Amino acid sequence: MARYELRFKTSVAKDLRDIPKADLRRILERIESLRDDPRPVGCEKLSAQERYRIRQGNYRILYEILDLEVVVEVVKVGHRREVYRD
Repeated sequence: MARYELRFKTSVAKDLRDIPKADLRRILERIESLRDDPRPVGCEKLSAQERYRIRQGNYRILYEILDLEVVVEVVKVGHRREVYRD
């Protein structure tokens, strides 16, 4: 299976700035694991959008999978009570 390229939306950098360092390290490790398996156990497809969600503690990572381009694009990272709000 091909290794996926990771891309980040520009707004993700701002999302990551407010997260405590201990949580941030685990979140980045989880994002990195998406390269090998973009649909890991526990991921959920969001019903209203063509996006997926994985959980890391109290934080959620929202991403899109572009299979034809072999790309995983991280769209948003945030606390579980705030990540789904626009």
